[in-house]
Amino acid sequence: MSFDPAQPRYDQSTFYGRLRHFAGMTDPLIAFAPTSELVAASELMQKCREKKPVPATLEELHRAQRLYQSAFHPDTGELQNFAGRMCFNVWGGTMLCGAMMIWYKSTPAVIFWQWANQSFNALVNYTNRNAKSTLTTKDLVVSYSTAVSGALAMAIGLKTYFAKKQSSPLAQKLVPLGAVAVANAINIPMMRQNELKDGMTVTDVDGNNVGVSRLAAAKAISLVVLSRNIIVAPCMILTPVIMEGLNKVASFKKHINKLNIPTQLALTFVIYGAMIPVGCALFPQQNSVKLSTLKRWEPEAYEKLKDIKGDRVYFNKGL
Repeated sequence: MSFDPAQPRYDQSTFYGRLRHFAGMTDPLIAFAPTSELVAASELMQKCREKKPVPATLEELHRAQRLYQSAFHPDTGELQNFAGRMCFNVWGGTMLCGAMMIWYKSTPAVIFWQWANQSFNALVNYTNRNAKSTLTTKDLVVSYSTAVSGALAMAIGLKTYFAKKQSSPLAQKLVPLGAVAVANAINIPMMRQNELKDGMTVTDVDGNNVGVSRLAAAKAISLVVLSRNIIVAPCMILTPVIMEGLNKVASFKKHINKLNIPTQLALTFVIYGAMIPVGCALFPQQNSVKLSTLKRWEPEAYEKLKDIKGDRVYFNKGL
C-alpha cells in the first residue's frame, strides 16, 4: 500500500487534478466534522510521516488526509479556526453573498452586510495566509479597516449613482459584486503587506528554504485576489439574472414573498459552492518564479538565489 501524507491524492500539475483535490478539501459536508475526528486524522498523518505502521485502509488514509488538509494550516500544522476554513466558506459565503443581494435597497442594510462580509473575509484571509510571514496586530487592524472602508465606499457610491440614474433593479443588484471585488483587491494585499515589503519565503525544488522574494509575494497575492473574485463573481451575477427571469413566471411571482429568500440562498449555495474548488484550482498551490524573471525584476533577490538547485524558486501562494 503506497501512501504519502505530504503528497496530494491527485496530480497537482493539472487543473483537473487540483479541482478534485480542492473539491474534497472544501467540501461543505466535512465542515462540521468533530474536533476529535480532526485530531485523530492529524495523529494518523503524523504516524504516516514517521513511517510508523497504521491500522487503516488506503481509503481511510485518504479520508484522514482530506480532513487534515481541510482543517489544519499547511505551513504550521495548527488547527485552523472553524469559520476561517475553506470547507466552511460555502456556508458563510452563501449567507453573506445572499444577504448582500437580497437587502440591497436600504443604505443601513448595505452598510451592515458589507461590514459583515469584510469581517468574514478578513478572518478567511488571516486563516489561509502564508504563515511563514509575520503579521502584527497593527497590520491586522489597518488591513481590516481599509478593506471595510473600501467596500463601503464602493457599495454606497455605486448605490447612489445607480439610484440617480434610475437604473434597473438588476443593475442595482450587481452593486455588491463591485464592492466585493474592490474589497478583495484591498483586503488580501493589506493582510499580506509584510510579504510585499520584506518578501516571502521561497524554496528550491527539494523544498529547502533558500531565501525571500518580493516578486514571489506579488505573484502569490495577485493570484489569490484573482481567484477570490472568480469564485464570487458567477453567483453574484447569475443569481440576480436568474431571479429576474423567475419573477416573470406567474406561478413564482404569485408566491414571491415565500420563495424569494430561500430561492436566492439556494442558487447562491449551489453556484458559490461549485466555484470555490474551481477558483482554488485555477493556479497551483505550490507556485513558482523563474530565476530569469527574478534577474530582470528583482536583481537583489536573484543575486542571493542564482546558485540554487534548479531554474526557479517555489512558494505557497495561499488561498
